[in-house]
Amino acid sequence: MNLKGKVAIVTGGAVGIGRAISLKLATLGAKLIVNYNTSSQKARELVEEIKALGFEADCIQADISKFDQAEKLINFAIERFGQIDILVNNAGVTADNLILRMKEEDFDKVIEINLKGTWNCCKHASRIMSKQRSGKIINISSVVALMGNIGQTNYCASKAGIIGLTKALARELGKRGVSVNAVAPGFIQTKMTENLPQEMVEQVLNNIPLARLGAVEDIAEVVGFLASDSANYITGQVINVDGGLYMN
Repeated sequence: MNLKGKVAIVTGGAVGIGRAISLKLATLGAKLIVNYNTSSQKARELVEEIKALGFEADCIQADISKFDQAEKLINFAIERFGQIDILVNNAGVTADNLILRMKEEDFDKVIEINLKGTWNCCKHASRIMSKQRSGKIINISSVVALMGNIGQTNYCASKAGIIGLTKALARELGKRGVSVNAVAPGFIQTKMTENLPQEMVEQVLNNIPLARLGAVEDIAEVVGFLASDSANYITGQVINVDGGLYMN
């Protein structure tokens, strides 16, 4: 897999899964734009790390849930590197609670960032990619979009919406040489899963055939593949990376 000559954007690209994706795409040769909203220091540290490895990268603050800020992000990539070949919509948040306790603002926040933010970036990048007659859009969904999860009606709805968005956009942009796919991570070792009660982790592990939590690199490898020419005949698909937790 070789991404030399390509330009990639990773939203929420400074920490967790996003950081692993950013590093993967950069080390495959892509010129990288790391988007962040609040993780300024971590974004700049990542950019310096990528540069130290001999690759090109830059970062920009943008709240992608805001239409005009998502446009600012896309325009920055064009101004900085002249094109956009890969867009990874990874930025996301959680605000978990049972529906009887969940506040309306917690539902709205998760939908606005996870789903509307993904749509915003797709909207602005689609114009560029359509003119180029090429491009790869990779949306990060979640296995809970397919199987549901207690206390995550907002998160599950947002990630299921991303799957619908992915399939519709794949049909719209296919004839213009743009592919659109989704990756659905399972339970991945991040700061979020570190805070889960041990009994919950053990219950999850009992339902994973591979009997372990995933690593952020497991997600990054699949994104790297989808971003490469090796995946040129793949579009409109949802690839689960979950150790077999959910089987279609």
